[in-house]
Amino acid sequence: MELSVVIVSYNVCDLLRMALKSLITAAQATEHEIIVVDNNSSDGSAEMIRQEFPAVRLIVSVSNEGFASACNRGIQASSGEYVLILNPDTVTRPDAIIKALDFMKTHPDAGAAGAHMTDDNGRFLPESKRGFPSPLAALFKFTGLYRIFPHSAFFNAYYLGDFSENETCPADILTGAFMLIRRKALDMTGLFDDSFFMYGEDIDLSWRIRQAGFTNYYLHDVHITHFKGSSSGQNRDSSVRHFWDAMTIFAEKHLQKGWHIPVRTAVSLLMRLSLTRLRVARMVKKRIHS
Repeated sequence: MELSVVIVSYNVCDLLRMALKSLITAAQATEHEIIVVDNNSSDGSAEMIRQEFPAVRLIVSVSNEGFASACNRGIQASSGEYVLILNPDTVTRPDAIIKALDFMKTHPDAGAAGAHMTDDNGRFLPESKRGFPSPLAALFKFTGLYRIFPHSAFFNAYYLGDFSENETCPADILTGAFMLIRRKALDMTGLFDDSFFMYGEDIDLSWRIRQAGFTNYYLHDVHITHFKGSSSGQNRDSSVRHFWDAMTIFAEKHLQKGWHIPVRTAVSLLMRLSLTRLRVARMVKKRIHS
């Protein structure tokens, strides 16, 4: 088996249907399997797959076990030489799979590869290519300073600002929305760390692949559309907490110990600010509609 595609889905039935249709078209020229791990959706996603996509292997969880854990279940059930982690809220271009596989085959140093992602309005998503989230890079990102110097290798190291979206380049960090991984790299690094419930697991695995001696690449000519936030947006407060918790876990795993306390303090403050902003926004919206 050349390719295994693993999709983790949670209450996005209509988007999942669209993702599978585009994926099946894009993957038809290669020997492949598609595995969907459904995280106990309540919107009929599992039934839809059984009825409309009988060739897709379906794994149904009895609870929402989180993205990383569900991905691992799918990977463990797979057999492909390459594993593609794909979000259910994506549309894959017809030539994306073949181009990505061709790149991996001709670049034996590549541990993983990511795609040029755009949102549903055609805007480039900068998280398609990212550098290591050092404290300084993260500071420039979360304060918005990177926006003032978008092409700077120093101020926009978080999004690799010195590389254009239209050029293929090494990228420390890839996103789990489209992450094509060499099986050999997974064998060396292990699977996703399931202490990450949602967010951060792709950052962690990307960095472990780099530490294992491989290079991760952003592929400018491999295109997908990503309808962001379809699952995470269902509970914004919970999503915010999961995001900042993930940043803490990553920092404690991969940053020098001297950074642990200031990072944890900063993350706690930023999480509180984010939750306050959400509550204020809801209050304003409620007053407008009352």
